[in-house]
Amino acid sequence: MAANVSRSIKAIAALEDGLRARMYGYVRAARRPVTRDEAAAFAGISRKLAAFHLDKLVGVGLLCAGYEQLGGVRRVGRRPKVYRCTDLHVRVEIPVRSHDLLTAVLLDAVLDAREEECSRDAALRAARAHGARLAVRCAGTADPLGAAEKVLADHGFEPYRPEPGCLRLHNCPFRPLTERAPELVCGLNHALLTGFGDATGVRAVFGPHAGECCVELRSQASLA
Repeated sequence: MAANVSRSIKAIAALEDGLRARMYGYVRAARRPVTRDEAAAFAGISRKLAAFHLDKLVGVGLLCAGYEQLGGVRRVGRRPKVYRCTDLHVRVEIPVRSHDLLTAVLLDAVLDAREEECSRDAALRAARAHGARLAVRCAGTADPLGAAEKVLADHGFEPYRPEPGCLRLHNCPFRPLTERAPELVCGLNHALLTGFGDATGVRAVFGPHAGECCVELRSQASLA
């Protein structure tokens, strides 16, 4: 399962508690640092219990905590612990969809389009560049296919090895857009994985299988 999905599931599980969810809503609505005393007064609970729930929200990344004086007034003694919202975006999709990645490719295609270059060619070029950037984590590895498996798993492709030297992708993270414009989206996906493969020493080839991604990755040895 992609790392961001696992993180989102933990965040949603933390909000299953109704009281905790209300406190999180209170901190979001405050738009400023909130103390334990304020949160406790809002929820009608003890300061100790409020601290427990707030720290749970910190633990899953929904809040961050620190110590600071509020209102610009310096007082003697320890500064109070305060909480504010993080920029964590919570979204759970199973199987994983990576529309943000496709959006980034298309945005780059618009911003970096060259003169006399059609929009499709610009998008394919941007996709290959994004693929190469995804491959940074694989640099210098002795097992490029294994490294590719880990990276692509984090992006929701659900890779698996049906045979040595071959990595198939059980999930297409660009559905349902693939179903709306298969030639375009599959072409971008192939370009993305081609850029990824070129940077890691593996080859992206079309290998359509029912219900799976249309591209598979192969080691150079398997193509010899």
